[in-house]
Amino acid sequence: MAFGFAQAFRTFGKLTLAGAIGASLAAGDVGAEQKTPSPGSAKGQFGAVSLPTQGPAQPIGFYAKGCMTGAVALPTDGPTWEAMRLSRNRRWGNPATIALLERFSQDAAKYAGWPGILVGDIAQPRGGPMPSGHASHQIGLDADIWFTPMPARRMTAEEREDLPFTSMLQKNKFLTIDPKVWTESHARLLMLAASYPQVERIFVNPAIKKKMCDTWTGDRTNLGKLRPEYGHDSHFHIRIKCPPGAAGCTPQAPVAAGDGCDKSLAWWFTPAPWAPPKPPKPGAKPPKPPREMMVSDLPKACAAVLDAASVASMQAATYGGPSAASVLAAAPAAVPAADADGALPDVGPVPNDKPAIQ
Repeated sequence: MAFGFAQAFRTFGKLTLAGAIGASLAAGDVGAEQKTPSPGSAKGQFGAVSLPTQGPAQPIGFYAKGCMTGAVALPTDGPTWEAMRLSRNRRWGNPATIALLERFSQDAAKYAGWPGILVGDIAQPRGGPMPSGHASHQIGLDADIWFTPMPARRMTAEEREDLPFTSMLQKNKFLTIDPKVWTESHARLLMLAASYPQVERIFVNPAIKKKMCDTWTGDRTNLGKLRPEYGHDSHFHIRIKCPPGAAGCTPQAPVAAGDGCDKSLAWWFTPAPWAPPKPPKPGAKPPKPPREMMVSDLPKACAAVLDAASVASMQAATYGGPSAASVLAAAPAAVPAADADGALPDVGPVPNDKPAIQ
């Protein structure tokens, strides 16, 4: 690729403060993310609901500003998947999303040489903004897949809470893939995920996108679906299109034509994405802190979603029926502690060379 990656890397080799800047920005975002939402806020209200609504499944609003009805839960265990961080109660999604995840897990084992997938956050029982961890994942059409393969045995609920993330990046290097952890099977897994027509985009770390641009020699038709984004170095984020007939779902603009290995990717390797905020002018009034999102800020239908009747139980709303529900018991959902896991805009660690902004 001839759009300045080499020059960008030379430039960043001279920016010895890049890591410190990224770390300070990440620390600031951690504080903002971990502020406990008020009970009356949208985060507080949607985060307090433990079960989905009865009735048909409908995504309402946009991926980062909405809610959903009729969600179903991904079973905690399947032949080729295991659900992670069960205490978060975030394995709910539109049936189209859950069906795709189950199919993807089977295809990954069959075609990508992957033993099975670990599924992270999907959405809360009724969607909506989460108390911590994500800006999107609000309408049941987003899902996080770990870059860690499923182990050969079933993990306990405690192990699923404690298993650390594995970053695909080298420590103390700017946006550089770690060859000790990245494998060809990771690349095949990503391109398999991008191959489904209902998948609109997949968010990955810019270094992973660059790696794919540089090394993928197979069919590149769907390479443009891989979109570079902050974080996303220990997991990737699948986003599917609004399902047919979902009139209340607000679609995202389609991905631009091409493989995405262009100037839009090169931008991530310049100082621009990592620059700290400009200091205020002398004498200027300090900006007001952003106010909490309220339910009234969401689509009007979301207020009714909060008040709607719940399904009888988690087992009754598990995709595939009550028999598909696992006997693994999840701890009561709670706001995660302020650590490197729950404090991020998406699941996965934020290395010190980049901020945690999404």
